[in-house]
Amino acid sequence: MKIPTFVSKFRKNIVLIPDVINKCSGISVFGQLLKSFLFTTDVAIIRNTNSDAILAVYPFTPQPVISHALILAADKPIFCGIGGGITSGNRSIRLAVDAEFRGALGVILNKPAPNDLISRLKEKIDIPIVITVVSENEDITGRIEAGADILNVSGADKTADIVLNIRQKYPDVAIIATGGKTDETITKVIEAGANAISYTPPSTGVLFKNIMQAYRSPS
Repeated sequence: MKIPTFVSKFRKNIVLIPDVINKCSGISVFGQLLKSFLFTTDVAIIRNTNSDAILAVYPFTPQPVISHALILAADKPIFCGIGGGITSGNRSIRLAVDAEFRGALGVILNKPAPNDLISRLKEKIDIPIVITVVSENEDITGRIEAGADILNVSGADKTADIVLNIRQKYPDVAIIATGGKTDETITKVIEAGANAISYTPPSTGVLFKNIMQAYRSPS
C-alpha cells in the first residue's frame, strides 16, 4: 500500500536519510524503533530532517546549556554527549543525570571513558548508555559487562569489519554504526550486523550553496 505523504511549500526542503537505512533492524528504545541517527548539533537541521533520532556529540567540553537547547528545539529523540575523555568521572555523571531529567532518550560516552564510569552511570540513570567504539582491539567484553547498552561503532573505512567482529562474538548486542555517504557503504555495514546507522548530513554551508546556485540561475 502506498504511504500517504504530506509536504508543504515551506518544509519540502529537508535533509532526507538514505532509504537503504530502512533495511536495518533498528533499536527499540522505550517502544520507539530507531533505525537512523543523524550526527549533528545544528538545530536548524535537527528541525528539518526525517531521521529517527539525533546523536548530539560535539568536539568541545559538554555543557548542559547546549543539551537543554537541543532537547528543547528537537522534534525527535536526542542522545546527548556527556564526555568520557577530558570530561569524565563525576562531571560526566552530573551531565548524564541532567540530560535525562531534561528529556534526553540516551547519553553517549567517548571512547576514552573507563568501564568504571559506565558502571557508575548505570546506578544513576534510567536511559541507555551508548559507548563509542573506534577499533576492534577495544575491550568490548568489559564495556558490555560494565553496563553499556549500545555500542556506537565509528571506525572510518574499518567500521564494517569492526561491526562484523563484534556481531560474531555478541549476537544480541545493540550496535549503531557509521555508514558513510553511499548506499553501498551503508549496505555493507548493515550486512555486517549493525542495527542502526548514524548519518552525517551536509553542512548548512553546502545546503546554502545549492540554494544560492538556484537563486542565481535565470528564471
